[in-house]
Amino acid sequence: MLKIYNTLTKRKEPFQSITPNEVTIYVCGLTVYNDCHIGNARSIFVVFDMVIRYLKEKGYKVKYVRNITDIDDKIIKKAEEGGVDYAVIAEKYAASMHEVETALEVIKPDFEPKATENMDNIIAMIEDLVAKDYAYIATNGDVYFDVHKFGDYGKLAEQDLDSFRAGARVDVNGAKQDPLDFVLWKMVKPGEPSWSSPWGEGRPGWHIECSAMSTCYLGKNFDIHGGGADLKFPHHQNEIAQSEAANGINPVNYWMHVGYVEVDKQKMSKSLGNFFTLKDVLEKYDPEVIKFFMLSSHYRSPLNYSELSLQQAKAALTRLYITKRDVSSTGGKLVESYYKRFCDAMDGDFNTPEAIAILFELANKAHQKQNIEKAANYSATLDKLAAILGFLQRDPAQFLQTELSDEFKLEVENLIKERNQARADKDWSKADKIRDQLTAMNIVLEDGGNGTAWRYLH
Repeated sequence: MLKIYNTLTKRKEPFQSITPNEVTIYVCGLTVYNDCHIGNARSIFVVFDMVIRYLKEKGYKVKYVRNITDIDDKIIKKAEEGGVDYAVIAEKYAASMHEVETALEVIKPDFEPKATENMDNIIAMIEDLVAKDYAYIATNGDVYFDVHKFGDYGKLAEQDLDSFRAGARVDVNGAKQDPLDFVLWKMVKPGEPSWSSPWGEGRPGWHIECSAMSTCYLGKNFDIHGGGADLKFPHHQNEIAQSEAANGINPVNYWMHVGYVEVDKQKMSKSLGNFFTLKDVLEKYDPEVIKFFMLSSHYRSPLNYSELSLQQAKAALTRLYITKRDVSSTGGKLVESYYKRFCDAMDGDFNTPEAIAILFELANKAHQKQNIEKAANYSATLDKLAAILGFLQRDPAQFLQTELSDEFKLEVENLIKERNQARADKDWSKADKIRDQLTAMNIVLEDGGNGTAWRYLH
């Protein structure tokens, strides 16, 4: 049975969906003011692509919602710096996000609501919170959530109000009744975009949009809410407070948080300036290499980014592709014992490192080729299980010869033909010289019964 580590309860819990055979999942998406970095890719795209693929493998119908924050202080600042409308910035980086999402070949959400397209839902939820006395209109006109009115505030982070307050910075906003109160609606400032509301022209705070949109698209109570570990507090804690106060019910049954991507043991973030954009990394590495790198560690663990780690991921994935190329899966049947072990690993809170280790066991078994039928079974099982993680979706020749120009590939093919002819003519000296030439070009030759295969070695 699938067990998921629930951040709220701090333990692995058997997964039971609200509706049998159906799963509802909401993932906090990108604030579109800059290009996606590797950390965004892990928490927004790759991990939950894996989760959804496995849920579907287990027979669930998945309803997947991921929002876009398209109005925010950072977006407004970027627009002001560029002398353009905020919508220009939001549309530019939303398009950029979709480009890399497509390149990664991850499952796209069924719904991708934007904050600016859900103002009616957002305003309605704020009105409800004000009416229920969970929110108040401050002296400056902003609307704030009153954390004192929500008794369990802090339960996601396992701290009480006094603990939060003791660690809080001095708040310069004198309009708040308490430094921990958070904004639901901001009154408009000169030159800023705004929307009409019962409290005047303004725009929503960041936290309220996810509560309003998850309720709108998935209902008052849904199965899984996901996002990066950095969102646990205050964003997700505030979501719990808002949603539970407005709807009178626990909003989410399982909270999943993805570990940070780090550079030199420091969290990767745009604010720290130590980030690598996904676009830049995709120029150097196949999308599957990036996914393999990210899933080689458990999703809740920190992941250290380095060129060496990506090179190791590429080398490991190359081994699997060589198996796919060399050992036919035609007519192969699923090896049930390996399928069960794979599912046991994934059922343990999506233990992808253990699942990936099983892929390599299958590759080794397939390469032994002691029995053609068994080899085909191992190869077919490898294909099946790798696909659940989003791997081995390329033609092997395409993957093993990536990043090379057509001219370079043609030159390699012609040299191999010359070498093969020299070998046929028993001109071993010429054959060896051509092999040395190819080696100098970083080409690895693999002679076999079906001819000579080759791959590029970085």
